[in-house]
Amino acid sequence: METKSNLYRKERIYGYLFILPPVLGLLIFTLFPVIYSFYGSLTDWDGLGQMSFVGLSNFKDLFSDDLFYKAAFNTIYLMIGIPIGLFLALLLALGLNRRIPGTTAFRVIYYVPVISSLAAISILWNWAYNGDYGLVNQFLELFGIKGPNWLANKYTVKPAIIIMTVWKGLGYTMLLYLAALQSIPRTYYEAAELDGATGFKSFRHITWPMVKPVTFFIVVTSIIGGSQIFTEINIMTSTGGTEYSSASVVFYIWQKAFGNLQMGYASAMAVVLGLFIFVITLIQFKMNEKSSYEAD
Repeated sequence: METKSNLYRKERIYGYLFILPPVLGLLIFTLFPVIYSFYGSLTDWDGLGQMSFVGLSNFKDLFSDDLFYKAAFNTIYLMIGIPIGLFLALLLALGLNRRIPGTTAFRVIYYVPVISSLAAISILWNWAYNGDYGLVNQFLELFGIKGPNWLANKYTVKPAIIIMTVWKGLGYTMLLYLAALQSIPRTYYEAAELDGATGFKSFRHITWPMVKPVTFFIVVTSIIGGSQIFTEINIMTSTGGTEYSSASVVFYIWQKAFGNLQMGYASAMAVVLGLFIFVITLIQFKMNEKSSYEAD
């Protein structure tokens, strides 16, 4: 008969074996690439030949690169779609949370773009935005408006991509809000109604505080995802748009790494982008902790 200590030892061994695959995955596919990328940012490397150590030269060149600043501005500009998407998704969730016929069908319809291929969606919107035969301009012509060539115009390309990204992610955000709304006890609203609270006051003091954790999660993940936007840019504006008006930081990294074979320079940009995402995420967590503390 096995002693108690032997059973505990076996239990620990089995526990370590269970967590070994994700730990190995983290080390091999996350930690090692991060360290290697940081080392690569200190070298002059074409991806195939010898890595020549150049110190902080890539970072010095990076912070005097006008295209990098333009790509960074474009990336931040495209994040305007995040609050727009949050607002629209919350409105939809509030509507679909009511007991009216057809809500299930609408939930499915809104969620279809989320599970669709991003590449396929980008190609469809590329056609829709075409200045000659696109559906968007055909719709505008019904009202006597002559639409531009959306993706070839430096003033309209970013709003066009924002509309596409908001449409693509609306169903996912809506579903999260809907789950949060359905978890709010009905008794809260009944008590507010007895106290004479209006619909707006109920939303302000009950609904919004209860969905705030979901909002925090969506904002954090959306900013992380928005900082890494690439597929839409690469397919809809393969050259980065007129005067580089739609290029994102990740698009510029890809162009430098695989177009110009400047792996060291691209790694330096990746390091700066990673630090930006880390700092912004850390600030958001601190702000969330502060607001939670004040609410308590």
